[in-house]
Amino acid sequence: MRLPEYADVRSASIMAADGGFSSPMLPCVFSPKSHQYLALCAQDGRLRIWNTDSKTLHQEYVPSAHLSATCTCIAWGPCRTAKEGPLRKKRKSEAGQPAETDLLALGTAAGTILIYSTVKGALQCTLDGGHSGAVNTVQWHPEENLLYSGSDDAHIVEWDLQTAKMRCKWKADRTAVTSLCVSPNGKLLLSAGMTIKMWDLETKEVYRKFTGHSTMVTTLCFATTRPPDSDGMYFLSGAAHDRLLSVWQVRSDGKDKNAVVSFTLTDEPQHIDLLKSDSKEEAVRLAVVCKDGQLHLFEHFLNGPCKKPLSPACSVQVSSAGGKSGEDDTPVPVPLLAASLNSDKQSLQLAYGSYLQPVIETTPVNTAERHVCLVRDIQTTLSLSIDTAVSMVKTPIVNEKKSKVLIPGLPGHQAPPKTANQSSQPEKRKKGARTEMTIEERLEQVELSAAGKGGEKGISTLRTDSYAVLLVQGLESKDKSILNRIFQTRKEMLIRNTVSRVPLPAILPLLDELSIRIQGHPNSAHTAVDWLKAVLTLHTSYLSSLPDLMFQLGRLYHLIESRVKGYQQLMRLHGKLYLLMTQVATSSSVHKINELDHTAKLVYEEESSDEDEASGDEGLPEDESENWEEDEDDDDGHNGEETESC
Repeated sequence: MRLPEYADVRSASIMAADGGFSSPMLPCVFSPKSHQYLALCAQDGRLRIWNTDSKTLHQEYVPSAHLSATCTCIAWGPCRTAKEGPLRKKRKSEAGQPAETDLLALGTAAGTILIYSTVKGALQCTLDGGHSGAVNTVQWHPEENLLYSGSDDAHIVEWDLQTAKMRCKWKADRTAVTSLCVSPNGKLLLSAGMTIKMWDLETKEVYRKFTGHSTMVTTLCFATTRPPDSDGMYFLSGAAHDRLLSVWQVRSDGKDKNAVVSFTLTDEPQHIDLLKSDSKEEAVRLAVVCKDGQLHLFEHFLNGPCKKPLSPACSVQVSSAGGKSGEDDTPVPVPLLAASLNSDKQSLQLAYGSYLQPVIETTPVNTAERHVCLVRDIQTTLSLSIDTAVSMVKTPIVNEKKSKVLIPGLPGHQAPPKTANQSSQPEKRKKGARTEMTIEERLEQVELSAAGKGGEKGISTLRTDSYAVLLVQGLESKDKSILNRIFQTRKEMLIRNTVSRVPLPAILPLLDELSIRIQGHPNSAHTAVDWLKAVLTLHTSYLSSLPDLMFQLGRLYHLIESRVKGYQQLMRLHGKLYLLMTQVATSSSVHKINELDHTAKLVYEEESSDEDEASGDEGLPEDESENWEEDEDDDDGHNGEETESC
């Protein structure tokens, strides 16, 4: 299914991330009674309160830990007059208006609960120390200043709002507590995980148990205001991946193990609003927003069991007007975020579109039609709301001749750099010419600054924080030319200073870009490793505070794991190659030693003595030399005779 075509591509991508069909819907609740405000939390952890009458943003609150402890659930306080606190004089505009709630309870993933005041526009108190896991649901007591919360730690906590402290805590289930609901009389409490339990709030003991869902129960809501002794108390429950909304009856005899009525849905319920029944003769009107973005309306008299599942009396789907003229004009479905039933029983309050810029509309619904498709031009609606907000800004009348216009340069930077030629020959400025630097001029200055101190003396370089500004711009626009020129820097100090000045929301996109570059060309991977090292060392505290860090850094983890997996084999190969190179070097050195030159470089002869000269046979004739051998033979013969005679 295609995404809706919104005013711009960025809002469409944000809607896909926040409210897409595959991802769970985020907290989005109308204020009770008059439905004057719509409170919702996006994935960035910001609380936004929209005025349903003017269709404008009323307030925006950013918690201090909105990145590490995102909002998981929202609940408006009951409409009642404050009994405590100093009285203040009402304004004329407030006279005659009904009492409206001004408190919001926000459960967070860190286990804390924030109480926000719409009148003050600030945080009133923080409830902490009660849960060790994420808070899944919060519910107000209809009469007393009490608040109930359920968490992943399988406990229910009762909070005293006057002292902002925990009043009572007990274990509700073996698994997480995913939903809570307080009875209209304030005496009973419904809790749900895998099973539904009804608690007596005075004794904190189980009053009843209800089983019938095979998955986690995500929705609980009382449908009647009748007491349980009259066999007229009913409540609804919805579970994850379940297309049936079950209705349970609390009977006095205890025979209430099975659901008495079931409502058929197209997907699991995400948001429920109903008009309670006070008697058997009054029907319950129910509006259910499903995960697939459709709205289903039911009307039924709760008076005993019903065997067959009930189909919706009317199903509502919102779709866009389609493409532009000449293009495919097929309507595209737009998911509904929340819906509320008005007291006149003839109209609905709808919120659909994006979590950042929801479209709020009050529309009449004819239940005689089984299927209703509301075709809306989302782009025109958003542009009209933006123009209305801009038109409320008053522009003062200024004398253009006598006034001086001060145009700021880059935030936190020096004045735009000028070359030597520009400083020596200033050009005449034309009227209406821009004095702010373009991206191309900034990139040229980055190249000049990267050239180092050896550049021309007349060229002034940008400071380190200009690299951070360009890096953030390149990450937001995904401009490869900017990123390539920034990542070509190999100076360690410049890299560390740039990374330290990068804002925190740009850290995860920077890591994604670096992990992609590490898998690319070896030259780019070498520089990307230096940048990655700087990011991990300088922003360790921020990265460790992210709850879904493993999911955000999944690509990087897989890359490191694949590289480390072959590290041992590479080391073995390196050792073998080292041994081979050592043997080759040794054999070549031995061969050089064997091929030494044996010719003498210097010869020294000693002088002969007189005895050697006298005993020499150089002056003897040839005959005497021959006779000398014969004489030796004769001497041998005489010696032999002498030995024989002896």
